[in-house]
Amino acid sequence: MLTRRAAFAAMLATVGTGAHAQTEGPYPNRPVRFIVPAAPGGPTDVMARMISTGLAVKFGQPAVIVNRAGAGGNIGVVQVAKSPADGYTLLIASTGFVVNPSLFRDPGYDPFKDFLPITELGSSPNVILVHPSSPITSIRQLVDKAKADKEKLDVINPGQGSTPHLTAELLQLKGGIPVENIPYNGAGPAIQALLAKTTTIGITALPPAHAHIKSGALRALAITADKRWFDLPDVPTMEEQGYPGFISETFQGMYAPVGTPDAIVQRVARDTLNVLADASTLEKLRGVGFDVRARGPQGLAERVAREVPMWRDIIVQSRIELQ
Repeated sequence: MLTRRAAFAAMLATVGTGAHAQTEGPYPNRPVRFIVPAAPGGPTDVMARMISTGLAVKFGQPAVIVNRAGAGGNIGVVQVAKSPADGYTLLIASTGFVVNPSLFRDPGYDPFKDFLPITELGSSPNVILVHPSSPITSIRQLVDKAKADKEKLDVINPGQGSTPHLTAELLQLKGGIPVENIPYNGAGPAIQALLAKTTTIGITALPPAHAHIKSGALRALAITADKRWFDLPDVPTMEEQGYPGFISETFQGMYAPVGTPDAIVQRVARDTLNVLADASTLEKLRGVGFDVRARGPQGLAERVAREVPMWRDIIVQSRIELQ
């Protein structure tokens, strides 16, 4: 088992190993595909589409977003891992990228051996949601009802291994209530189920829920940040409602298959950081619930090396059955 420090060193050491790989002239000279291992409408899809226009301008080529959902995101991740390491098929993935190696017996990829970090893109807190027709208006009421009913609380999430899924597990541990996690194939379908009242309670990252909370179409009982979101002042944090340390977030990162030439990794990282530094892009991303964190290859490598063991420990403590 790699230690955190060894994992970090191993990931950074792979950057540049493909520096002498054959390329087809100046990069890029054709469209670049970004695989998003989730359904449309989720936070990673939203992030990818919001930066794709700027990347297309920087590249002088189309930046094409391709959704490949399934198996908790593993299908899309594995597709990129097996793609040619030429910079034309890249990955934009959420926290599931670092969670799934501990959640699945065989996710089909190794986050340290199969990928190179390009840059962290952003992160967002999670929100605990109900339909506004629900009589539940606080986490206290939610927990009290679950204890009184003495039945498992059905909570939908965007997918097995997502941080909303693990947030529900934390609610079960810290709230002392039984929770039945019901995974959907992405945040978009989960949000639609809540809007249609086909389910009662859901947890997603903030971006896909943000507009619905603002409009009143959904009610947010809590946000899993260390402070209230700037334009949702009426949504309290979990800490404010009696759960100290209850903080969880979903982050997005960009990755390339191992063996991708270092010049390409650095080019994509530089262009992406420039797109994220644009004032209008920053404003748009923050306005839908993202905290932009553009940190380049080393920053993303550090986060991956830190979070793989962190989520492994949470999965073990929660006694989540491996898939």
